[in-house]
Order: sequence, then C-alpha cells, then structure tokens
Amino acid sequence: MLQLIRKYKSVLSFILTFLGVYLLLSCGYAMYLKYAQSEVFYPDYITHRVAQHSESLINVLGYRGEIESHPTEASMKLYVNDLFVARVVEGCNAVSVLILFSAFILAFYQGFRTTLLFILGGGVLVYAVNIIRIAILSIGLYEYPNYKDVLHDVVFPGIIYGLVVVLWLFWIRRFKKQML
Repeated sequence: MLQLIRKYKSVLSFILTFLGVYLLLSCGYAMYLKYAQSEVFYPDYITHRVAQHSESLINVLGYRGEIESHPTEASMKLYVNDLFVARVVEGCNAVSVLILFSAFILAFYQGFRTTLLFILGGGVLVYAVNIIRIAILSIGLYEYPNYKDVLHDVVFPGIIYGLVVVLWLFWIRRFKKQML
C-alpha cells in the first residue's frame, strides 16, 4: 500500500489539495451567504452587484435594463424593456464557479505570486464573462423567448464552464512546461 501511495503521490496530492481547498472555500461561501443578507444589497452583496452590472450592460447594448428585489424570493428580478425575463439568484453570481476554478489552480500550485495572479486574473475574466453572459442571455430571452430552455440550460452554462476549462488547460500547459 505504501508503495502505491509513493507511486501516485502527485495524483493524491492533487486530489487532496483540490478537495481541501474546494471544501474550505465552499464552507466559507456558505457562511458568507448565511451572514451576508442585507436590505441594501439584497439578497447578498455579490449577487446584487452582478445584477447591477448586468443591468448596466443591457443598457449599454441599447436595451432598457432594470432590476428590482424579488418580493418573495432571495433574488433580483431582471427586466429588459419593461418585460420580466429572468431572476438573478445566488447561483448566477459565478462564485461557485470561481471556487471550483481556484481549487483546481491551487492544486497545481506554482508559487505564491504566480498562482495568486492567475487566480485573480482568471477570476476577473470569469466575472466579466459572467456579466456578459447574463446580459446576453436576458436579451436573448427577450428577443427569443421560445428558446429559453436551450439558452438557459445549455448555451450559457457552456460559456462560463467552457471559459473555466480553457483557463485550466492554459494553466496545466504552463505547469507542464515548468516541470520539464
């Protein structure tokens, strides 16, 4: 058994680091959600800001975007040209995607500065693409309501997860080059 552990030390290290970081960050985020409820930034600060940024981008794209607090759910209602098209819920803020992204990058740790800069840069990119994704999805739901299921369940999750996979592949490729 000890021989197997030695043989697969790098694989086990990756798995344990990934799981440890993922669980730690997920627990921290769960605590944030439990204690970060605010009347000013409803339902929580991050989700509220994502809704605000999405609204602003919709306006920049030539539509009239508007958000308001949902009266019965922990979400923000998003309107395009006065038509309610979507709810921005906690799952739309991309924090869980950023946790997954960060756990993977930390499992392939490449020094404090390099790893931290990649996580921060990748995080900003994921956040920005998420805002673009929500704005375009909302406009798509406004313009093509018949395609709601395909847009919401297939196309737009594919964009955010596809970006994360591309960033992971870039990181791994860089990681491999440094090991050679």
